[in-house]
Amino acid sequence: MNFLELTTILLLLASVFSIINLRLLKLPQTIGLMVLAIGLSISVLAIGLISPIFLETVSDVIRSFDFEVLLIEVMLPFLLFAGAISVNVHELLKDKVTILLLASFGVLFSTFAVGSGIFWLVEQPVFELNNLGLSYIDCLLFGALIAPTDPIAVLAMVKKMNLSSTTETRIAGESLFNDGIGVVIFLTLLNVKLEGIENITPESVSMLFATEVIGGVALGALIGYLGLKLVKYIENEYVELEVLITLSLVLLVSVISHQFHFSGVLGVVVMGLFLNRNIDTDDKEVGVQKAMGDYVYKFWHLLDETLNAILFILIGLEIIPIFQNFDSGYFLISILTIILVVISRGVGVWTPIKILSFFKSFEKRTALIITWGGLRGGLSIALALNLPDQIGEGKNLILFLTYMIVLFTILVQGLTLKKIVK
Repeated sequence: MNFLELTTILLLLASVFSIINLRLLKLPQTIGLMVLAIGLSISVLAIGLISPIFLETVSDVIRSFDFEVLLIEVMLPFLLFAGAISVNVHELLKDKVTILLLASFGVLFSTFAVGSGIFWLVEQPVFELNNLGLSYIDCLLFGALIAPTDPIAVLAMVKKMNLSSTTETRIAGESLFNDGIGVVIFLTLLNVKLEGIENITPESVSMLFATEVIGGVALGALIGYLGLKLVKYIENEYVELEVLITLSLVLLVSVISHQFHFSGVLGVVVMGLFLNRNIDTDDKEVGVQKAMGDYVYKFWHLLDETLNAILFILIGLEIIPIFQNFDSGYFLISILTIILVVISRGVGVWTPIKILSFFKSFEKRTALIITWGGLRGGLSIALALNLPDQIGEGKNLILFLTYMIVLFTILVQGLTLKKIVK
């Protein structure tokens, strides 16, 4: 199938599933779409028991989506930019130390806590998984890909929670930045895996990490500053041109980041903060106005909603190829892994909040809300699919665990988050 045919299928599914959810299920949009997509996948798997040819045909169509490339290189930059231009940038700048500490410590702690825990679990004879040959680096890779939360899912849920602007900004900002940090840690560990730990020095790892982070932030700041000057020069007179400029800048940051091995995720987030809807420019003739017209923000909101719908349908459909290669013994370890991930997330959030509470005020149960609001999504699945074949049979286990955690966080945590907040 060509790109046009695949896009048509996804948009049709998004439209039909959205109508069904609005009229019948009445769940939050992201959750409702994913539930319907999973239902479709389970139906396909059931039919596949009768007709294996049908199952293989559908699996080939889903594999042709090339999920990891589609998400990381195409959808994620647009989704993160749309999230960054809508977050309250004034609150974010006032609370930048809190947000950066939550994002960095939380991801690092979860990476090593979950990675070490999984390495210990697979070595236990009761699970009969020690024949998979998963090394400690492989388990750390899993910890890194499952540590960052999904800002798309988190932002969609948080907007409907009626939280204070400070808490909402802390959750949204932490989610936006822990994505970038998580990807950088994952790529650093992946480089160690591919090069061989004996060929890696602390200096080379530090240089790779610094290049990704500093390069991504600097590139995003430079393009964002130039983009802000450009849209201010247009003065909201040609809104179609502003849309064209923002689209091209997002793609420009992604392309340059890919060429120079910078973090494109951090780049588009930082650029989005420069073009944020809450930044006002003082013009003597027209007074205070937004950097870009409302038309541009409405366009990005529409694009955000459309890509969001497609993303969660893709997540639901990915159950077909993943569940074709799973072992029934994976279920018990997946339950333990979910518990481990939630506890690690809780400790990674509670610790910096406890330290910062001596200097800043936090709403009651902020740590609990941020912990339970740590939804995982498409990024984790895309990174898991991007794991090298060198991992061997253990890759199937990592894929299964990743998918089960994504399902739990979106369906269980997502549906109960409002009650937790109340």
